[in-house]
Amino acid sequence: MALPGVHGIHHIALICSDYQRSKRFYCDLLGGTVIAETYRALRKSYKLDIAFPGFELELFSFPAPPVRPSTPEAQGLRHLAIRVTDLAVAIDYLQQRQVVVEPVRIDELTGNRFTFFPDPDGLPLELVECPA
Repeated sequence: MALPGVHGIHHIALICSDYQRSKRFYCDLLGGTVIAETYRALRKSYKLDIAFPGFELELFSFPAPPVRPSTPEAQGLRHLAIRVTDLAVAIDYLQQRQVVVEPVRIDELTGNRFTFFPDPDGLPLELVECPA
C-alpha cells in the first residue's frame, strides 16, 4: 500500500551559510521566483520561498549553522536534481556565469545525460536532460 493522495514534491528546504549569496544564486542565476520573504526576528533567520517549475524551494538562514557533508555519497540529502530540456544549453548558461560544471555523464539505467554543479555552499545540484 502507498501513502494515499501523494502527487508530487511540494518543497525542498535548504539552510545556507550566506543568505544574500544563496538568494542571488537561486533567484538570479537559476531563475527561481520569490513567493515570499520573511525575517523571523526571534530566530534571527530569514525564510525565502522560491518557486520553480514543479516544486518550491525554502531557503533558510540561521546564525552560524553547522557545516554538513555535502558530497554525493555523504549521508543525508545526496543532491537536488533539476530537469532540463537541453543539457548543453544549461551547461553553457552556467559556465558563462563562472559556475563550475562537472563533465557530462550518461545514466547507465535510464540513458539520460546528466551533470553536477555546486550551489554556493557546495550542495551538489544535478542537471538531468529530459527532452520535452
